[in-house]
Formats: sequence, structure tokens, C-alpha cells
Amino acid sequence: MSRESNINLGKVMAMVIGTVLALVLLVASFKMFEYLDAKEIMVIQSPLSGELTWCLAQGVKYQGFGSVTKYPKRAQFWFSASTDQGSKNDQSMEARFNDGGKGFISGSLAWEMPTAVQYLTSLHQKYGSAEAIEKQLVRTVIEKSVYMTGPLMSSMESYATRRNELLNLIDDQAVRGVFKTETYQEKQKDQMTGQEKTVSVVKIIKDEKGNILRQDRSPLEDFGIRIFNLSINKIKYEDTVENQIKAQQGAIMQVQTAIAKAKEAEQKKITVVKEGEATAAKAKWDQEAIKATEVTRAQQKLEVATLAAEEAEQYKKEQIRKGEGEAERKRLVMQADGALEIKVKALVEIAGVYAKEFGKQKWVPDIMMGGGTSEAGSPTSVTAFMDLLTMKAAKDLGLDMTIPSGKTVAPVK
Repeated sequence: MSRESNINLGKVMAMVIGTVLALVLLVASFKMFEYLDAKEIMVIQSPLSGELTWCLAQGVKYQGFGSVTKYPKRAQFWFSASTDQGSKNDQSMEARFNDGGKGFISGSLAWEMPTAVQYLTSLHQKYGSAEAIEKQLVRTVIEKSVYMTGPLMSSMESYATRRNELLNLIDDQAVRGVFKTETYQEKQKDQMTGQEKTVSVVKIIKDEKGNILRQDRSPLEDFGIRIFNLSINKIKYEDTVENQIKAQQGAIMQVQTAIAKAKEAEQKKITVVKEGEATAAKAKWDQEAIKATEVTRAQQKLEVATLAAEEAEQYKKEQIRKGEGEAERKRLVMQADGALEIKVKALVEIAGVYAKEFGKQKWVPDIMMGGGTSEAGSPTSVTAFMDLLTMKAAKDLGLDMTIPSGKTVAPVK
């Protein structure tokens, strides 16, 4: 072989060795460092000593050719019958109730890995992966809690009245451990048939202080795993139980409907009574309003009449006072002049009457025969006769026609 051929062969061998070394270094680089995500926990096992190193904070970590196992800090566990929740298969859990009915419970919960190294090491040594922890530990604990909760109630109770309690009992036993219970037989009346039947009743045992006793601690508690947000989205009952529940629901609905109708009728009755009372009250108050109006009107009339009577009485008193005053005035006037004005007026009227009557008589004869002596019918005798009548009238009136001496009579104007 020529020297040139040897040189070419050396170059090829060098290139091959270089490529191999590059590949070895590349592979080795993946074994030297490992990146840890913030949502994960990582353990590195030394290739020589087998020592476990736990990494809790995110970032690039030195691997040193050791083996790496990662766990999620938090994961969602599904035990659902729905194929779009966790698995393509039915993962629901069976529960058998104290009336013999069976149901399949679907739901989910969240679980978290512990952060204490002793718990992490124990989990890694016993299970080795997150999948194994979920299937062999979390699911097993939930299945046992569901199984032990079923006998604490009937199918109908789990469907309706104790649905929330069912969830709480499962969660309590999963977190703290299953209850210590005792079972006894009890006769109960079937809600549908009305016939008595024997039912196995499971009762939770408590101590003298009322604390619930446990058969054992929850394995989740022993490994420091925390579960939360347990929820049930569906309970699928057997066909016989489902039909019985539907029949019971129908009967309950009929009872509720009857109660509602009875309450409605009672309410209607109360409404009618109240409406009647309201109508009667309105009529009563209408009459009271009319009565009040009439009373007010009568009071007004009474007040008007009273005021009129008082006014008449006042007028009467006023007239009496006026009369008394006028009488007193006239009395004083008469007392002062002896009723001279009246008497004179009366005398004038009497004289006028006499003059009128005498004027009608024929006192003087048509022919008078001499002599100066007074005879009857002569003017002198007539005058004397009238003077006598006037004096008589003055006497009857008590009128003193004389003028007292020493007094003068005012001249007639």
C-alpha cells in the first residue's frame, strides 16, 4: 500500500473516532445536566452510590450521569365514567348501600406531593413514579372510602337527602382513615310498597367524648400526600334501583303536589276571607264616613241653631232693655211735667171734636128779638157751655190751666 493511501486511511479513522467521541460527548452532556420545571419535583439517583438527591426548585440541575425521576407537584385524579375525563375507560367506583342497591360514583379530586424529603423518599422507593402513586395509592384509598361510605345510607338517601353528606363522608375517610363501624339489623317500612323489610344498618362508633373512631390511618396521611377539591359529578345506579328511585320520586312529587295544592287552597281560602274582611271593613268605614258627615252636618246645624237662639235671646234682651229705657224715659217725662204734652194734645183733640160737633148744630135762631139778656142758644150761652165742657175735660185730665203767680208765660212766636 502506498504512503498516500495510508495517509487517507488515517484521516478517515481520525474522522470516525472524532465523530464517535462527539456522539459520546453529546450523549454524556444529556446525562450531566437536567432542567427542572417549576411544576415538578425531581430526584437524581447517583450511578455509583445510589444516593437520592431531591430537587424542589426549578432550573438546571447537575445530574452527574445519575438517573432522573420527575413527579408533578400537583395532579388531577379522575374516577369518572365519562371517556373524556381522565381515561378512555370507565373509571367510576362502586358503592353498595344499606338497602342492597348498587351505584357507580363518578368524580375527581386534586392531590399534591409532599415537600418533606422523608415522605418523598418513601414514595419513590415504594412506587417509583407518579402514575404508580396515582393508581396504586390514591385510587386505592378513594375506592376504600367509597366502599365504606355506601353502607352508611340507603340508595334513596344517596340520591336526594344525604347527597352532600355522602361526599363529606368519602372525603373524611380518605384523608383521616376509614371509620370503625358496627352493623345491626333493623326493620324498616318500604317507602313504595309500605311493607316492612329487614335492612342492615351500619353505625359509626364514637368514643365517650363523641370523637369518631378509626380502623386505621389513611395511607395518604402516612405518605404526606394532600388531597382536596373532591367532587362527585354523577352516580349511576343499577336499573332496578334507578326505577325504584324514579318511582319514589314520582310518589314524592305527587305528595308535594298534593301538599302544594292543599296549601294553595288554604291560601285561597285565607285570601277570600281576607278579601271579605276587607270588603266588610270598607263598607263599615264607608258607613262611618257617611255617619261622620251626617254628624258633622247635624253639629253644624245645632251650632247654627244655637247661635240663632243666642242671637234671638240677645235681641230679646236688647228690646227689653230698650223698652225698659223708653218706659223709664216716659215715666220720668210724665213725672217731670205731669204729662202736660199728652194732656194738652188730648184737650186740643177734645176741643176740636166739640167744635166740629157744635158746628153741625143750629144754636142761633133765624130771628132774634131785642133784649140783651142771654138766652139759650145765644152765642154767649154757647160759649159758656163750651167753656164748661173744656173745664170738665181739663179736670178729667188733671190739667191745671192756671198760671202760677210770679211766673210768666213765654210769648207765642
